[in-house]
Amino acid sequence: MDSTGKMKSSWNMYIEEALPKLESRNMFTPLRPMNIPIAGEGAGEGEGAQTKFDEDEYQTYDEIQPWDRLAAQIELPHSFFQRLLNGVELVSKYELQENERICSNQETEYKKLILFAGNDFLGLSRHPTIAKATAKAAVEQGTGPRGSPLICGYTNYHMALESSLAKLKKKEACLLCTSGFGANMAVMVAIGSIVPVLCEGRRPTKEEKVSVFSDALNHASIVDGLKLADRLGGVELFMYKHCDMSHLDALLTNCKNTRKVVVTDSLFSMDGDIAPMAELAQLRKKHGFLWVLDDAHGTFVWGKNGGGLAEEFNCEYDVDISIGTLSKAASSLGGFVTCSKIWKQWIQSRGRSFIFSTIAPVPLAAASYASVVVAKKETWRRREIQNRMKELQALTGIPVKSQIVCVIIGDMMQAIKTNHELLKSGFYCVAVGPPAVAPNTARLRLTLTAVHTSEDIKRLAAIISKYVKFQVPRSSNCSDYITPRL
Repeated sequence: MDSTGKMKSSWNMYIEEALPKLESRNMFTPLRPMNIPIAGEGAGEGEGAQTKFDEDEYQTYDEIQPWDRLAAQIELPHSFFQRLLNGVELVSKYELQENERICSNQETEYKKLILFAGNDFLGLSRHPTIAKATAKAAVEQGTGPRGSPLICGYTNYHMALESSLAKLKKKEACLLCTSGFGANMAVMVAIGSIVPVLCEGRRPTKEEKVSVFSDALNHASIVDGLKLADRLGGVELFMYKHCDMSHLDALLTNCKNTRKVVVTDSLFSMDGDIAPMAELAQLRKKHGFLWVLDDAHGTFVWGKNGGGLAEEFNCEYDVDISIGTLSKAASSLGGFVTCSKIWKQWIQSRGRSFIFSTIAPVPLAAASYASVVVAKKETWRRREIQNRMKELQALTGIPVKSQIVCVIIGDMMQAIKTNHELLKSGFYCVAVGPPAVAPNTARLRLTLTAVHTSEDIKRLAAIISKYVKFQVPRSSNCSDYITPRL
């Protein structure tokens, strides 16, 4: 058996040892699956048809349609648009006045803009097939039984969605969470609770703890989850330099604990760079760690079938736990964890953010299921994102690595000035500065989607070039290839 097989066996035995201890204390929490019958005309008590989930019934398209373009367009109240230009959008008295004006149905003028700041990467938010699935579920089921999935909220809609996501990610099982943030929190806390359960009240030794290695730029949900896991006393935390595999290798080599976990974002949301997936897979074979991947920005966008960056880099079976969100490329709401069956049992029993949250309403689960089907079948959407990335790189020289592009400007006021020029020209994006990013790295954060056009990219690049001098890239560090024109 190779090192990968040994590692999997070791972790499964670890969880298999801990689960009975939960059961002996009545702490194991099983899901409670239930079907919601469709009340047909004349149906009596207990009667009604059952919902069927057949992917072939979901209509998909081979190219962009008129409604797709609407996913890249927004309208802002003209008064708020002026506040953005004047830099007073955060003053509460203006917001109060604007809200009162809109709520009182007074005539309001709107400014139309092309959106370059959202996370609807595939442009599915206006897809009629998804809208029909959402409306159909709402008409037939209302919002469904509202409650925790451990009480009464876990319906056939949620089970079908879990099954489709597990299949997409090449995993045995899937666990739905209320949000991507909650999914990461649940996984981190569940990992942190293994040793305390096994130790049954006694303080674990340093050697018994789980060593967790986290990328320095991981999402806040991972950071916060690890802080809670650390408080449980069962983990030892290490932070490695951002995407620095030499540093990670050294930390893993020097760590004497046998149970190690590496957790990383797949695509980092503020820089747009991608974790070195192939190198992480090689390190996993060398050190036998459990690989936890937050693929929030990669799922549905990358990979032949939309399976994410693990599929893109052919390492789906190296990733042990893959976490994702339904609020970005799926244009819905919620988070999920795909993993082995035994890990699902552990996380649903120890992941507090999962246990104590109400599951998504049935119409949202129906919408998410439809999104999975459409995203998988309409492969042209992923190709169009790649086309927009290539076009932006050709026009600017920026080595565009993903659908998230950061244009480093440095000075926050200069970033705001550039953003205002984009607003005037009909583009809505966001200037990001400290504390969201490091000092002197203020930037424009752009998100490219399948429903942006080549003309959008040309106009966008032309406007930014008035304020930023584009240069031929010298490295993968975006601060090296963008020089502000002051």
